[in-house]
Amino acid sequence: QVQLVESGGGLVQPGGSLRLSCAASGLTFSMYDMSWYRRAPGKERELVGIFTTGGVTNYADSMKGRFTISRDNAKNTVYLQMNSLKPEDTAVYYCHARLYLSSLAYWGQGTQVTVSS
Repeated sequence: QVQLVESGGGLVQPGGSLRLSCAASGLTFSMYDMSWYRRAPGKERELVGIFTTGGVTNYADSMKGRFTISRDNAKNTVYLQMNSLKPEDTAVYYCHARLYLSSLAYWGQGTQVTVSS
């Protein structure tokens, strides 16, 4: 059974930082492109960024320079480092795993990030 478990969310002040983690189990982690998505209140879910099996990263324009995705294949974990957080970054953040060159994909349950003073 595949599980993606996010952690690290919480309340942070504007300008602060958080690091989210997503621990995967039940899959061959290194064969999956790992992404982070988010859904802000009243908005559609949007892509934050991706870290591919080939080591390529890409980010949504609004997050470039502030957010960094990394992965540790030995720990089956992907991370999202978020710096210079803004109130508009408030959202539920989701981990997503997609098997390389396949449509097979899985979602985590999400973790809430709230940026507020």
